[in-house]
Amino acid sequence: MDINSKNIEDIVRKVLEGMTGGSAAGAASAPSTAAAPIPKTARVAMLVEKEKYEIKEFPLPPVGDDDILVKVEGCGICGTDAHEFKRDPFNLIPVVLGHEGTGEIVKMGKNVKKDSAGKDLHLGDKVVTCMIFKDNPDITMFDLNKQNVGGADVYGLLPDDDIHFNGWFSDYLLIRKGSTVFNVSDLDLYSRVLIEPCAVLVHAVERAKTTGILRFNSRVVVQGCGPIGLICIAVLRTMGIQNITAVDGEEKRLEFAKQMGADRSVNFKQYQGIENLAKAVEESFGGHLADFAFQCTGSPIAHSNIYKFIRNGGGLCELGFFINGGDATINPHFDICAKEITTVGSWVYTLRDYATTFDFLKRAKGIGLPMDKLITHTFPLEEINEAHRTNLRMEGLKIAIINR
Repeated sequence: MDINSKNIEDIVRKVLEGMTGGSAAGAASAPSTAAAPIPKTARVAMLVEKEKYEIKEFPLPPVGDDDILVKVEGCGICGTDAHEFKRDPFNLIPVVLGHEGTGEIVKMGKNVKKDSAGKDLHLGDKVVTCMIFKDNPDITMFDLNKQNVGGADVYGLLPDDDIHFNGWFSDYLLIRKGSTVFNVSDLDLYSRVLIEPCAVLVHAVERAKTTGILRFNSRVVVQGCGPIGLICIAVLRTMGIQNITAVDGEEKRLEFAKQMGADRSVNFKQYQGIENLAKAVEESFGGHLADFAFQCTGSPIAHSNIYKFIRNGGGLCELGFFINGGDATINPHFDICAKEITTVGSWVYTLRDYATTFDFLKRAKGIGLPMDKLITHTFPLEEINEAHRTNLRMEGLKIAIINR
């Protein structure tokens, strides 16, 4: 019998399914014991013009003493990827995108011993990346309050160069010296794909807590029930906050919000005018406005509206604008000063938030939140254009590229 690498992968997958009673995607990962030979060339999905990826093949680069070569297993499609696919707002084309990825170490330099949290790294371990830090002494693993990480680089948002394997929409990724990497072999594939977006919300909730307003018994409104808003609800729920109202215009997303931990929902399409919408939110809390609000859309109109949902002395975390979505109109007297609303902005995450996210995902699964159901569609790498079109049509929640 000719047992090639594909046979071995199929056998391993079937064994995992037998052990877990389900898909291998839902099983915790174990280091591979029979890794396939590393090819001389591999594929990347390169965005060559707006709304057009091309599958290109390049020689795999040499692995330096401080580098790690990862065989990509999967990567989620982020809203940032969608913006770049549609409009190229970052002027990156041609570019290999994908920053919500995970994979298996297949080769590593002699100087690589531990991950960014001090955990041992070995061939076969499953990993994710966080930031690529430039030489900046103000950003370290254990002192992250001096500034945010907006100036750091990310795999999947790097300009193309002679390496090419710069993003997770590919067969392989070369993790270079100066990068952060985490060993997450104890998480299943779908959980690993969700780490990056979940870290965004772990960070947002940590920012919200700095106001001193968000507490266990707080009435919380989450506006926007795409993947970011839904994960926000899940993070709040795992923290013990139970009085949550979800606001969105799609009933399917509002229903899923309840599965993720919201106990009430308000469909803004059913109300004419902001005053009626604000009244509906107030009624959802039994006649009270929210103590705290999370604004998870990229809509300036939504930002303008959300102040009306918050009580005097309440708090707001704005995290919906990862690109310039335009100006919002508010009345500083009525919306901020007279109500004394405390507002914080949230921008991506820190290394500490990444480490916290691993525990969040385990806790969410432990209390029965259906995190894996956030990934509603999967596509192989060669169908990446259709995957992005599916995402733009809002036919699902989280779309992912899964390499089989």
